[in-house]
Amino acid sequence: MQENSHSARTQVQISLAERSYPIVIGAGLLGDVSNYAHLPAASTALIVSNTTVAPLYAAQLKAALQSRYVKVLLLSLPDGEGFKDWQTLQLIFDALLRNGCDRKTVLFALGGGVVGDMTGFAAASYMRGVPFVQVPTTLLAQVDSSVGGKTAINHPLGKNMIGAFYQPQLVLCDLDVLNTLPSRELSAGLAEIIKYGPIADLAFLDWIESNLDALLARDPAALAHAIQRSCEIKAWVVGQDERETGLRAILNFGHTFGHAIESGLGYGQWLHGEGVGCGMVMAAHLSQRLGLVDLPFVERLTRLVARAGLPVKAPVLRAADNAGRYLELMRIDKKSEAGEIRFVLLDQPGAASVRSAPEPLVREVIDFCCQ
Repeated sequence: MQENSHSARTQVQISLAERSYPIVIGAGLLGDVSNYAHLPAASTALIVSNTTVAPLYAAQLKAALQSRYVKVLLLSLPDGEGFKDWQTLQLIFDALLRNGCDRKTVLFALGGGVVGDMTGFAAASYMRGVPFVQVPTTLLAQVDSSVGGKTAINHPLGKNMIGAFYQPQLVLCDLDVLNTLPSRELSAGLAEIIKYGPIADLAFLDWIESNLDALLARDPAALAHAIQRSCEIKAWVVGQDERETGLRAILNFGHTFGHAIESGLGYGQWLHGEGVGCGMVMAAHLSQRLGLVDLPFVERLTRLVARAGLPVKAPVLRAADNAGRYLELMRIDKKSEAGEIRFVLLDQPGAASVRSAPEPLVREVIDFCCQ
């Protein structure tokens, strides 16, 4: 444990040889200039944020960065999953080119998963790669999307289908920014925290069940532990499989169903974490019907997802052959191979793998979960 002037902070290391970097977790981090001291030297920094987050935190980050960079620019993007597209991405490139930014310019992603994904993709692409820093302001981004170097934008036919693996220099998880997070966004972040239990750590699942009320109440100690343990599990997985050729795919538990819900309803109707929460319930039911886990475990997970304020009943995406519409969307998923849908399923409570499943069984689960 390292102390700073505000509170205790913890650090989780992503170990990827020369692409290794720290995730720093604690309160009062955003305005602490010492956090940025080891970043690559540059004359210019560009903070990429959105219209919701920038008024709250951009001035604080900008003030901290001005001691290190001659010029600190701010770009505020429209807020929402519906803007995670080519047109909005171009706004970042426009700002970089208009201001004569060179390949040493450092990008700072100040926002949730949408801002982080797009800023990372812009950093990977601009002049074939410039450094960037993740400053996630949602719980979901702090425990999942800001960590591991996945960057992307959406396509109308599929979520996160256009992107790159590109690691940040630093991830800064300031607990204080979670105080302004809407309750719905907090619940969405809890989905990604809950995910780590069934796939990798049953003791953590027990802890989440016991401490869920504290997490919902934004207790700083509970949030700090949940973020740290989530990042530790993700760091362990990413350290072994950076580019998702095997093990890393288990982090997509619930995402195959969840992404179908998001794209089928239209991006932004359900939050990503809401899709994942419901998708985990669907994946657990599929695991149970394949004889991998028992019904009591599925019911346990369903209760926890519901307690977190997340949907457990799947939406109907089409009146006629609703299951067929889910299957169409899931075949576009990145894990699909030769048109065969691959799901992250539970081998047993606390362990997961990528598997295929008979289509009639998948239809059964979709019909059951949409009732």
